[in-house]
Formats: sequence, C-alpha cells, structure tokens
Amino acid sequence: MAKPLPPLVRLHLTGLRLLLVFTVICGIAYPLLITGIGQLILPGQANGSQVKLDGQVVGSSLLGQNFTLRRIDPKAPSVPDPRWFQPRPSAAGNSGYDPTASGASNLGPNDTGLTRTVQARRIAIALFDGVKPSSVPPDAVTGSGSGLDPDISPAYAYEQVNRVAHSRRLPAAEVRALVAEHVDGRVLGFLGQQRVNVVALNLALARLG
Repeated sequence: MAKPLPPLVRLHLTGLRLLLVFTVICGIAYPLLITGIGQLILPGQANGSQVKLDGQVVGSSLLGQNFTLRRIDPKAPSVPDPRWFQPRPSAAGNSGYDPTASGASNLGPNDTGLTRTVQARRIAIALFDGVKPSSVPPDAVTGSGSGLDPDISPAYAYEQVNRVAHSRRLPAAEVRALVAEHVDGRVLGFLGQQRVNVVALNLALARLG
C-alpha cells in the first residue's frame, strides 16, 4: 500500500489542480465563448468598429485621429490639413490620438497654463478657419476626458464648413449638408449632447471627392 502524501503536499497539489481548471475555464474557454458571441452578434463592434475606405481600414469610429499635412521631417510639428474637418485637441500631446497615451490634462479652470493654452488655441483656430475668436466653440480648444474622443459639437463642425469647402473647391452648401447628415442626436433622446463623428464625416467627405 502506497504511503499517503504529507498534508502539505496534498494541499499544494489540490491548489495546483484548481489553478489549472480555472485557467482553462477563465483564461481560455470563457474568452473564446465571449469572442464567438461577439463575432456572431456584433461583428463590427467586436472588431473595433473599424471604418474602411476603398477596402482599406483607415480608422475606428470610436477613436479620434489627426488630419494633418504630410511631413517631410518627422521631427517637425504637425500642421492641420485645411481639406479636412479637424477634431478637438488631445491631451496626449505629440502622440496625438495614441490609445496608449489616453488621459486628460488634469488641469483645472483656474490653472494659468491651461488658460494660456486655450487662448492660444482659440486664436490659432480662428485664423485657420477664418472666423472671429468669439465664434470658436469650447470643444475646439479643450480636450476630452480620455483624449481620444472622435466627436465634436455640431457648432464646431459647421464653423469649419467654409474652410473645407474652399480648400476642396466644393459648394459650401454641399459641405454643410454633409455635416447635417452626420449630426447624431442625444443617446436615448436625452443623454449627452448632439455630436458629429469627425472620422465618419471625413470618410464621407473623401467619398464625396
């Protein structure tokens, strides 16, 4: 008759078996099950809400992105492209809308550095869009809490219409109508504010010509 294992060894073996069982259940079976359900019911959302142009993935409807002129020198500062609608600023700094650098600035309304930054942005955007500084909406000069928000207010989208239309030599009325088509209402009719997804809007603009 085999000699029984010491209690401490039996305890460790029991713990090891439980670890293996729950690793298979929680680390393999459950993720595969949820992934399969997601691919079956909501494949678009499960794959990151990708948006495509001419069959190529160009972004995600959940993440903002920069629309800048092509730089010859990668160390040079990025310059916004007047042919595209521009998103709100990202607190991620030079990394732009990099998901690995998500986060807010954590600066309060009384912070002098934030005040100067907002004022500088207001002047730059007014010059870029050809409007008065007082016409620049708040979301054009402040980042979102995550720094990755792809949405802007309808006011900021409409403010950019003339600049985009002029750069693309399109009728302003046609570009304005395109913005109107992309204004999303409040969630469930009462949550949040109206918004315009810049990625989706620029994708429609690219298809327009």
